[in-house]
Amino acid sequence: MPDTVPTFTLNNGVEIPALGLGVFQTPPDETRAAVSAALDVGYRHIDTAAAYGNEGQVGEALRDSGVARDDVFLETKIWISDYGYDETLHGFEKAARKLGVDQIDLLILHQALPSDFEKTLGAYRALEKLSADARVRAIGVSNFMVDHLTALLDTVDVVPAVNQIEVHPYFAQRAVQDFGAGHGILTQAWAPIGGITFYRDSGHTSTLDDPVIGQIAAGHQKSPAQVMLRWHLQQGRQVIPKSVRPERITENFAVFDFELTDAELTAIDGLETGKRGGPEPADITLAAWGRAIPED
Repeated sequence: MPDTVPTFTLNNGVEIPALGLGVFQTPPDETRAAVSAALDVGYRHIDTAAAYGNEGQVGEALRDSGVARDDVFLETKIWISDYGYDETLHGFEKAARKLGVDQIDLLILHQALPSDFEKTLGAYRALEKLSADARVRAIGVSNFMVDHLTALLDTVDVVPAVNQIEVHPYFAQRAVQDFGAGHGILTQAWAPIGGITFYRDSGHTSTLDDPVIGQIAAGHQKSPAQVMLRWHLQQGRQVIPKSVRPERITENFAVFDFELTDAELTAIDGLETGKRGGPEPADITLAAWGRAIPED
């Protein structure tokens, strides 16, 4: 294990660990143990969200870990129900209270809201205010497509530091990645090892069972998950794999001691299917996806 996790430098100079732990769909009673295990292994970035319902347990695990607050990069997200300028400022207060911190390292908008983009812009302006007041160290977005990013950049003052999107060997969203790179926006990959079930003509249903990835993994004496994480890191993406199993949390962290060849990277690139596993960003509406975020 490395003594320190490699970092990426965001467009405002803040450094973010290259690999973190995601807690999407992790039940609150399992979140504390997963975060504790990750911090013990050496993770120093935890990614959560208001909509996950487990910010409080992330904060508890950090406080109980013995790891200094300044050594852990905390990221969370504002849900669409809290969009709008004043609503998002309050969303920050809720998140900070649950996490038990005064400052959040990275605060991002969880989705674009195409059906009411003015609310999205109001929410982002609140993030700019929180950044100016040093309540957050960096701001960004999640699941924003090129048209969303274009409309945002035409209006706001601060370029998002990250765009957290679905990226894995079967769905790489190259156009979104390229647009972000051209504007200094770091791509942060959720479902980096294809954590959603995918269906391919070859008959296997998971990136973990892909024969191309399996062959590369065997050649490096690594697991398919480790190969996929290495693919992301070498192509300049920050990754937040999710697991609640200590052995998997440890395995996912052991990706800094080998390198994939250019040919291997190209082979993984060639697995693209163009099939999205998560929700279609254009279809996000308050009517379908809105839900109140509790105060505590």
